[in-house]
Amino acid sequence: MAIAYDRAGSGPPLVLLHPLGADRHVWRPVLEHLTRVRDCIAVDLPGFGESPPVEDGASADPSALARAIADSLPGLGLEPRTVHVAGNSLGGWVALEMALAGDAATVTAIAPAGLWRRPLPPKPEVARRLARAAAPILPAVLSSSGGRRALLLGSMAHPERVPPKDALALVRAYASAPGFTLVNRAMRAGTFKRLDEIEVPVTLVWPEHDRVVTRVNGTPERVRVIDLPGCGHIPMWDDPKAVAQALIDGSDGDGRAVGSE
Repeated sequence: MAIAYDRAGSGPPLVLLHPLGADRHVWRPVLEHLTRVRDCIAVDLPGFGESPPVEDGASADPSALARAIADSLPGLGLEPRTVHVAGNSLGGWVALEMALAGDAATVTAIAPAGLWRRPLPPKPEVARRLARAAAPILPAVLSSSGGRRALLLGSMAHPERVPPKDALALVRAYASAPGFTLVNRAMRAGTFKRLDEIEVPVTLVWPEHDRVVTRVNGTPERVRVIDLPGCGHIPMWDDPKAVAQALIDGSDGDGRAVGSE
């Protein structure tokens, strides 16, 4: 499978995995702070952005997405075991799966999905249908800070900080992703219970004002925990510098447990 990606910067390679319904451009705000010290590879997960969906009948759960990303890395001149991997929400779960499989040197997961205690029930895609129906008026709505706040407050703490162009791209990506339904169902039907089996350094990053994923307590002692004050579930526009620093710290890979619970 051909995976769409953008690559920039120099230093240790850092693969960036976006949340459900977004695409690789969600990382744009933090790249200027990352590319001076990391070779950043922002990818579109299968079925999102410009990456094709998984083949009919194939699994679309996070472990399958992780295999697809790992399999694509040699084509970029990268060995899976030598890259650092970071992700947000669904991307965080996929990053954890890559680390579990031995395909990452370190893993940093921002508000990762999957650490919930039990599978989640199916959820109607009401918001996606509304976003598609509102497509003609989205540019006008998102041109105002009030409009951005109304549509994006569930995902971030400061929607007014998102430029209108980026807000429009984010909502359109969410509304049009061909892989959303299949991946969402697979994600909600499972859990990630093997955090303590990952052998490489793990960092969990928890935004203060996350309205989507509940913070997990009682993580393994060697797991590093970083807080993101003033940030929501998708924190890249809330505080780009803080997100970049968390990714740099997480991909240093010294294995220290900072603020572990």
